[in-house]
Amino acid sequence: MSTDPRDIRDVVKFLRQREDLGLGEIFLERLTRDQVLLAAAEARRGARTEWMGTPEQETARADPSEGDGLGISSPEVDLAGLKYAELKAVAESCQRCRLAKGRTQVVFSDGNPQARLMVVGEAPGANEDRTGLPFVGQAGKFLDLLLAAVDLSRRDSVYICNVLKCRPPGNRDPMADEIDLCSPFLKRQIALVAPEVILAVGTFAAQLLTGTNRPLGKLRGSVYAYEGVPLVVTYHPAALLRNAGWTRSTWDDLQLLRQVMDGS
Repeated sequence: MSTDPRDIRDVVKFLRQREDLGLGEIFLERLTRDQVLLAAAEARRGARTEWMGTPEQETARADPSEGDGLGISSPEVDLAGLKYAELKAVAESCQRCRLAKGRTQVVFSDGNPQARLMVVGEAPGANEDRTGLPFVGQAGKFLDLLLAAVDLSRRDSVYICNVLKCRPPGNRDPMADEIDLCSPFLKRQIALVAPEVILAVGTFAAQLLTGTNRPLGKLRGSVYAYEGVPLVVTYHPAALLRNAGWTRSTWDDLQLLRQVMDGS
């Protein structure tokens, strides 16, 4: 194959047809590396121009997974100046990462936006994806019981959300690039709700908000701070349902949370 623009356009058309059909690997045996790279660049440029306009008008942030057939580009939005309803609307139409393709709906939050306590989980599950609310399955019911044990409830004094707003397929763990792309929504939620205390449940929420990679078992038992807000970490309710041996440690963490909230 030559580098004639007409030949390149044929390859570009082929690549984009494969993408539209959701097909993964592509074998182009008779093309050189330079020819493949040129065609791929033309396909990417054409897709951006078709969606966003001219290159000069482009404001999209490329997904870090670009090239694996799973990523989605989305216009970059400055979340810092958004009010609560605006932030929720942007999140509900978000196409920043691969998870947008498989979700039923975005799971933004539940509870009281003027709450004293913000509970941050990891990611929605199947029940949450169906209902659009975080922590509504068995783990959610257990969380409500744990909160009630220290005189807290999502109706009155608790705001609940997750690091990720869309369900990972098969309830797998969040990926690093998904956390990077979705965490700005969480950070803006924290700024808008302005809770007195944050409770991070599960490894991914705890590590993100403490800024460390230490295991959850090593993180719990201490009071941290996120942007000046006291932060307590504990096990995820779903983990407690699988390992009852962590219940006592979780109870100790909730007592620590209550002490922080009571100022003692």
